[in-house]
Amino acid sequence: MGSESYYDVLGVPRNATETDIKKAYRNLAKKYHPDVCKEPGAEEKFKSINEAYAVLSDESRRRQYDQLGHENFTNASKGSYGGGPGGAGFNADFSGFGDIFDSFFGGGGRRSGPSQGSDLLMRIQITLGDAVFGVQREIEVLHTEQCPDCDGTGSSTKKMATCPKCGGTGQIKQIRDSIFGQMMTASPCQNCGGRGKVPESVCRNCTGTGRTRVRRKVTVHVPPGIESRMRLRMEGYGEAGDYGAPNGDLYIEVLIMPNQRFDREDDNLVTQYEITPAQAALGCEVEIETLDKKKVALKVPAGISYGTRLRIPGEGIRRRGNFGSLMVRIIIATPKKLSSAERELYEKLLATEENAPREKEQKRSASDSDAPKDEKKKKRGIFK
Repeated sequence: MGSESYYDVLGVPRNATETDIKKAYRNLAKKYHPDVCKEPGAEEKFKSINEAYAVLSDESRRRQYDQLGHENFTNASKGSYGGGPGGAGFNADFSGFGDIFDSFFGGGGRRSGPSQGSDLLMRIQITLGDAVFGVQREIEVLHTEQCPDCDGTGSSTKKMATCPKCGGTGQIKQIRDSIFGQMMTASPCQNCGGRGKVPESVCRNCTGTGRTRVRRKVTVHVPPGIESRMRLRMEGYGEAGDYGAPNGDLYIEVLIMPNQRFDREDDNLVTQYEITPAQAALGCEVEIETLDKKKVALKVPAGISYGTRLRIPGEGIRRRGNFGSLMVRIIIATPKKLSSAERELYEKLLATEENAPREKEQKRSASDSDAPKDEKKKKRGIFK
């Protein structure tokens, strides 16, 4: 699908409603379903349609997709797998999305045959800096893989035989009598697990299951701008599926640790800086250290109030090519201990402030005495 967005794949705008998305999906899925469309590339197109719908039809995943952008969202699921027999079972595909189509067009029942592997959930903690700038983290995953001795077949000869109990159908059918007459029921064959085939010779390493439990190292790409509790989906990194079925997915829930100097508000970072009363009254220029240790000059205007926020553009959260701001909350710190020189200055300032109301009153009285008599009468309410 390349860099084409999921909205472009379905041919809907970014503000499309849930109904619009479902309608577009139904039309495209009917057109490009491999059983209907024989054009070259129809199967890949159908997978892309299912992939786009699986994300945009889920409210939380759509919100995450919109926040991170297509490239960051898709790259987050392309981790590196360290080891394994040829990387078997760790190819990202969307073959399982056929179930979505079936649920729309009449195939809503459970599919018979090999089952997809289970999903796994892990949690990692990252710093605020990692969340802002992005990071790669190596984690250990304990999960099942295809057995290397039998290539996931469960057979030491790597060959399968028809199940003698179900005759290869994978189902056991029973006819029961009821008040409505005879009814036929079908259930998965317990001998072959619904696969219709059994190992020709049971593999000793995996005892016929076709899977072994191993511990592997996986590199997780955490995109910049991620929020706490968001989950990254790594396709195919979960538990191994039955022979011939895809693996489950690994979900990484990201937890962002608190930072002593910075808080996060949407796409902005918030910090605080202390200045003196003199700096607040006269104004000043201070040096602010950003999250990535840069020094930025910030002008504080004269007469600023306690708690006022000043903005430094471009030093906030970086997401999808956009940069938030660093908001600096100004704290006016009152000194607790004064030198003799400082005390003398503050006493002079206090005396000036106390005399200021008297001077204003004297000026007001003088202006009243100089005013015409008629003006004085108006002020006293004699004239209306």
